[in-house]
Amino acid sequence: MSAQPVTDIETLYRPTHDERARQQFVSTLRKHAIVDLRNMMKRDWESRVEPGLQARGAAPADWRGIEQAMAKEESFRFYSAVRYNAQEMSFLSVQDTVERALPGMIDVARDAATRSPAGGSLRIPAKFEVPRYVSALDVHLIPGSFDAEYTGDDVAQGAVVAFGSKVFAGQHPFRKKPGAVAESVGRWLRLAHPDFRPRRILDLATTCGKNLFPYAEIFPGAELYGVDVGAPLLRFGHAQAQAAGVPVHFSQQNAEHTDFPDGHFDLIVSSFFLHEIPVKATRNVLRECHRLLAPRGVMCHMELPDEASVGAYENFFWNWDTHNNNEPYYTSFRAEKPRQLCAEAGFDPVSCFAHLIPDFASQGAEKLREFVRGGWTPPPHGSGGWFVFGGVRDG
Repeated sequence: MSAQPVTDIETLYRPTHDERARQQFVSTLRKHAIVDLRNMMKRDWESRVEPGLQARGAAPADWRGIEQAMAKEESFRFYSAVRYNAQEMSFLSVQDTVERALPGMIDVARDAATRSPAGGSLRIPAKFEVPRYVSALDVHLIPGSFDAEYTGDDVAQGAVVAFGSKVFAGQHPFRKKPGAVAESVGRWLRLAHPDFRPRRILDLATTCGKNLFPYAEIFPGAELYGVDVGAPLLRFGHAQAQAAGVPVHFSQQNAEHTDFPDGHFDLIVSSFFLHEIPVKATRNVLRECHRLLAPRGVMCHMELPDEASVGAYENFFWNWDTHNNNEPYYTSFRAEKPRQLCAEAGFDPVSCFAHLIPDFASQGAEKLREFVRGGWTPPPHGSGGWFVFGGVRDG
């Protein structure tokens, strides 16, 4: 007799008509900011502000000069105001719905943790110290960040992050599909390295683990592991995985120093993680990746493009988040050289890589094949391409 399946925790999230309307409005507003107002601001820079500076012999030398010049311009100030408020409202807009559903969600997550009928596991230590660089601020303007807990076996932050992220990315042309980054990385690795068959895959800063799900399809039979410092995210993610029938081993751990044995994984990945932590912590994480990888194992982080790989205006645009989105390590991380970071962590410099790959959901299998053959360059990061970097452990 088969075990009773775990209730799909996402079905308990039932916004009212007005709540759904509010969430759709916020999603549309954010798209307006990051697409329409972003383009408007760039046109203003190229057609008016930059030529004016050049005419006065005051052309900026780098992105900081552009930031200084644009700070007083209406196009930048309007863009910043709308984007900041849309970002903040993305997560605020789901809170009422989550709070109403929270008791039932906690029950479902407890049931999932107790039985784990799909396999996998959930490890939450009795005592755990969340790093100060996470607990001290509301990262991404998420109320409570990734780790706040208000009651026993709390999953509130997991639900806020999961559903708030759907509002945040719901109308983004290249982030509509959950797990899009993992699918892109996994399919690229599978095509570029057809003999690569990871036995165990680790996702760092996994949040609720949705970026692990595609790997179960791309690399059948691989054991999936996800670590994060936020216990509510892991409880919520474990319940999601159980309902989906995907066995994932979740554990609350700091990626700088995990309790896994040496050489335990064949593939270690992360998405939008390293720019959220101090560069010192990033160096620790990369050294830990080197320790955890088996011979010929692969480390691949999807991240923001480093400063040296894009132009001054793009750097001005990307570094906005440092001062406006509670991501204080954004700029310092992007100033580093990804390949050099990997080499310093112990990877053979010859094996280290840093480049764009195609977004599989928007570009498709044929473009991916053309890219692997060397006949096509993907669009910029976040616009149909993803920037990745990493290395291969010595064999």
